[in-house]
Amino acid sequence: MVTSTIARGAPGIRGRLGELCYSSGLLHSLQRVRAWWQRDLRILAYHRVMPLPDPDTYEFDLELISTPPGEFREQMVRLKKYFRPIRLTDVVAALDAGEALPPDSVAVTFDDGYDDNYRIAAPILDEVGVPATFFVSTGHIDTGRPYAYDWLLHMILLTKASRMVLPELSIDIALPAERALRRRIAGNVLLRMKWLDALEQTAMIERLEAEWDMPSAKARPVDCRPMTWDQAREMEAAGLEFGSHGVHHRMLARLPQDEMEREIRASKATLDRELKNPAVLMSYPVGGDRAYNDAVIAATRNAGFQLACSYICGTNAEPSENRYALHRLPVESNMGPGWFAAMLALPQLMSYPTVAHEANGPRERACSP
Repeated sequence: MVTSTIARGAPGIRGRLGELCYSSGLLHSLQRVRAWWQRDLRILAYHRVMPLPDPDTYEFDLELISTPPGEFREQMVRLKKYFRPIRLTDVVAALDAGEALPPDSVAVTFDDGYDDNYRIAAPILDEVGVPATFFVSTGHIDTGRPYAYDWLLHMILLTKASRMVLPELSIDIALPAERALRRRIAGNVLLRMKWLDALEQTAMIERLEAEWDMPSAKARPVDCRPMTWDQAREMEAAGLEFGSHGVHHRMLARLPQDEMEREIRASKATLDRELKNPAVLMSYPVGGDRAYNDAVIAATRNAGFQLACSYICGTNAEPSENRYALHRLPVESNMGPGWFAAMLALPQLMSYPTVAHEANGPRERACSP
């Protein structure tokens, strides 16, 4: 997920409509009316919470920044005041017991496992009293190595090479000097490469690391750093939950069957070893309809996970029916407070739509404005 700038405020029709509903003061009343006839589970999806950097100097993926700290705190305060924050393990317990969830139930989730989740998000969650689930890629926490997609973007932004040649994607392009133009190119590469098999994606990134002499194995950049297991244990002791996001953040449905099953089992084994509570929650890396399928769901269930999240946008009217592919509502940095509040109150109207991918792929990501 890449952009050349971090737009603020209320872009597009949804943003403007959200701000209008918010400023009218009617959102809470509309939410209460909606709760009478629809008790769907909302799951918010975040990646990073950190101050918004200067796009001209920041060396990693801007779109992974879901929201700055002050706005995240405001979002959690609103969630605590008007909704029922719940744990995903509470959802598991309710499903196992055949019980309905309370109206306006909302779960907060984070993907990947960046260390700002520990440094910034976790203290705010503790202060406001909102539970959350952190889906982490265990291999990155084990090694401290930066995340592959973020590192690929970093390489494209900083390489001294004059051209980028990616035969895997039929790309042969001169690299401009301007950072914003390089971000656009990197965004196109990230979009297109997700149609490759996961091992081909890894091989392509490793080849560029070697050609450009930018090895991720030796890098420990402050702005692309996973949390540590000690930090995860501290967060768990404070009441936060953890789940699997794979080992290497690879698209599970794009792996060979045996490799996919090993990735799922290994992530659970590591979580069970490093943390106190057994791992029963999964979030499929990337999470769109290319990233998981029936085989991935079966392997997830067989490994002992009891619930899984996709990155397909939406709410969950009957969570028992898509227990291993729950929809979520992504939070993005271009959402002003009105848009966020309206998305929570009226998610079908205000959240990003989901684009179904065709055989050769569209040119949008799974959750697109």
